[in-house]
Amino acid sequence: MSIPEMSPPPTVIVVHPRENRKKCSVEPLRGRDGFQFHTFKAQEPLALPEHNYVRLGLGGPILGPADDSLGLLVLDGTWRWAEAMEAQYAHVPIRSLPPWRTAYPRVSKVFDDPEQGLATIEAIWLAYRCLGRSTAGLLDHYRWGEQFLELNRGGDQASDGSSS
Repeated sequence: MSIPEMSPPPTVIVVHPRENRKKCSVEPLRGRDGFQFHTFKAQEPLALPEHNYVRLGLGGPILGPADDSLGLLVLDGTWRWAEAMEAQYAHVPIRSLPPWRTAYPRVSKVFDDPEQGLATIEAIWLAYRCLGRSTAGLLDHYRWGEQFLELNRGGDQASDGSSS
């Protein structure tokens, strides 16, 4: 008798209420199995399910196979709001992604985006790839999906550039 394979907890995406849903790169994931969306509320921290989670962000150890059974917490908002959002989830261990280039055409007159900053959908795609999870369909509705893969083709993590 074999032991059934356990699925990781769902990916939790906390969206800042001022995020423009029309421009939001992860909006097409709403309603998709394996994803839960929540609106950021500074006064009411989201209580994560009983599962173990790691938070995607900058400055932590690189996400890898040792994290494959954990859920992902992804904070979605402009870099201007990131600090306030991250403070609320400081108790969730942070994991960084390997260096990849974004294809998202960022322009800000008030804030410098981190050089290693990715669009949220790019970060989720790369995180799933690092964890050995299926990336099928994640970039289907992302306008710059092919460009993202092309920009990073040939890198250690994207030797084939596939989105399997």
